[in-house]
Amino acid sequence: MHSILACCRVALPARRIAKFVAGMLALLIWQALQAAPSLTLAEAQRRALERSRQISAQDSTVIAAREMAVAAGQLPDPVLKLGLDNLPIDGPDAFNLTRDFMTQRRFGLAQEITRDEKRRARTARYEREAERAQVEKHATVAVIRKETALAWLDRYYSEAMAAASGGQIGQARLEIEAADAAYRAGRGSQADALAARSTLVMLEDKQSELERRVRSAKIMLARWIGEGADVPLAGEPGVDVIAFDTANLGDRLARHPQISVLGKQEQVAEAEARLARANRTADWGVELSYSQRGPAFSNMVSIGVSIPLQWDQKNRQDRELASKLAQLDQTKALREEALRAHEAEVRAMMEEWQNGRRREARYARELVPLAAERTQAVLAAYRGGKAALTDVLAARRNETELRIQSLQLRADTARLWAQLNFLDPDMPVANQKEQP
Repeated sequence: MHSILACCRVALPARRIAKFVAGMLALLIWQALQAAPSLTLAEAQRRALERSRQISAQDSTVIAAREMAVAAGQLPDPVLKLGLDNLPIDGPDAFNLTRDFMTQRRFGLAQEITRDEKRRARTARYEREAERAQVEKHATVAVIRKETALAWLDRYYSEAMAAASGGQIGQARLEIEAADAAYRAGRGSQADALAARSTLVMLEDKQSELERRVRSAKIMLARWIGEGADVPLAGEPGVDVIAFDTANLGDRLARHPQISVLGKQEQVAEAEARLARANRTADWGVELSYSQRGPAFSNMVSIGVSIPLQWDQKNRQDRELASKLAQLDQTKALREEALRAHEAEVRAMMEEWQNGRRREARYARELVPLAAERTQAVLAAYRGGKAALTDVLAARRNETELRIQSLQLRADTARLWAQLNFLDPDMPVANQKEQP
């Protein structure tokens, strides 16, 4: 680099040397930016899933339910019973353990015999809980992918709008210099110079707001992926295509994780109803005890059976079953209503997304090109003395606003794309476009 500059000092004037050095520095910076890793939308989602503690929490919920399913299918623990029966407390044999023939030390073991039907019902109830937790995990994955995509897209379009506004600020400064020069030369008015400065201040204020949006978008992206939220973003993903067929929307939404969670909740309610029905039949218990008496008397063995008396079944077991059946009806109704609401919401978003695409095309095809042509026409008229500088400033402001509006419309459409495209955690990310 030093040898190149030495040769340039001999062969080139100072101004050309400065331009050459600036060009070399710009080339080096461009090459460094090209070599720097960029953050794609798919990579951001992968990092967010790896970093999420919600998923590990759902895994723990699944494990807990499965462990309870095994425990619920076992017989209750046997009960060891120890006792001292018929101990005299007065007379000559008071508090003597061996003289009175009725005094006995008792050792017993009791066991409740829970029927297989009830144990299977208890196991099935927790198995349905585990399945619901597994589906909730899939729903969590879908939410994380969607929220990460929204944060990534917010940053991408905020930076694009800030870049578009920044380019206009440079142009506005050149217009201020031209207005000042024309005023000093007597060819322009002070009002033109003040108008140019006012335009610059407005653009700088707009730029401040856009830079704030960029910083906020980076904060939200960092919330999901952690470190690396400041890495340059890759090209825009293909937000013009939804990764599912709208013809089978109803069937697809019926398998949506949030709807599936309600379906699993319905299965849990069914298992609880079966368990309540099994509780209408009481479980028996058996007991075996050994009674030890004094050496002069024989020892004894006792056997017993315990049977709960469901004497008020219509107000206890029957009402418990009725409650569980009502909860089952509730979960069915909630699932059907949620499916209807979700389908209507998705169809409305799809209509809005398609309308946004049509409006984007109109901006790109007509509005922005027309505004750019008007700016060039007014600028040419100003140079020919047929238009005022205020006309140029107004035309340029209009062009800038249209470009930013076009980007904002693109951002809103892309947000709808993300909400639609990541309804299902298994939906792929559209191909990333090349960065211009």
